[in-house]
Amino acid sequence: MSPDTPDPERTADRPGAAEQPPAEQPSGWPGGLPVPAGTPVTAPGAAPLAGHPDVVQELPGATPAPRRVGGRPVATVLGVAALLTALGVPLGLLWAWAAPGTPVRQTPDGAVYVVPQPEQPIAADGWFSLLALGFGVLSAIALWVLLRRRRGPVGLLAATLGGLGAAVVAWQVGRRIGLGTFQRLLDTAPPGTDFTKPADLRAGGVDWFGPLPLPHGNLLLAAFGAAVTYTLLAGWSRWPSLRPEPEPGEWPAPPGDGWPPPAASDGGQPQPGFSSAPEDPPAR
Repeated sequence: MSPDTPDPERTADRPGAAEQPPAEQPSGWPGGLPVPAGTPVTAPGAAPLAGHPDVVQELPGATPAPRRVGGRPVATVLGVAALLTALGVPLGLLWAWAAPGTPVRQTPDGAVYVVPQPEQPIAADGWFSLLALGFGVLSAIALWVLLRRRRGPVGLLAATLGGLGAAVVAWQVGRRIGLGTFQRLLDTAPPGTDFTKPADLRAGGVDWFGPLPLPHGNLLLAAFGAAVTYTLLAGWSRWPSLRPEPEPGEWPAPPGDGWPPPAASDGGQPQPGFSSAPEDPPAR
């Protein structure tokens, strides 16, 4: 007998050397596969193969878990921000239509206001502020509803950048409507001619710090409204993941939610995964 071979007689004399019972396997565990240490076989609400996706993939004929389809977060932010920025064109047209022009009169020294301290420039700033703030609120709500799989920092950043870009585009589009006619009359109209100066912003604009533009004033209201609205929607969400979680018995999940199907129990019925439903047992 080699020295490495255990002696049956000495082994039988050792205390506690009786044959140990085999490890208990969880219900539904595939036969022939080892049970990993620490498997919660009695945890309430825990699926038999939960937490072991590597074992499930090794099973013959097992269906791999569906992968979440979607672009990268950076591409999503840039695409949504570009779309919202493009919507600044109709926003600027609406502002130019709603904001009143300021009456001016041509004099030998140039154009002057017909009425001292006119109210039209203040009204133009007010209309732009209301439209920009409303645009930011509505865009945040639309992104929250339409981009449910991207709720979180991606949606917040996209809404903020898109609101800022839309406000700048709306300002530039709105102020240029009628600006060519105003410049022509300013250069060629004889003294005593009355005409209208198109709407422009007095409480907002863009300052340049070298090559970097810095919007200020009411150009920030669209981004402010979008950021505040999106943050409030996230804070009031009933789901910790910010995405609607399927309730028990509602599998498969609605398209676009990105929730994988749960593991099946012994009876073939799907078991709920992590859910916020009060009647669900905790998963351990």
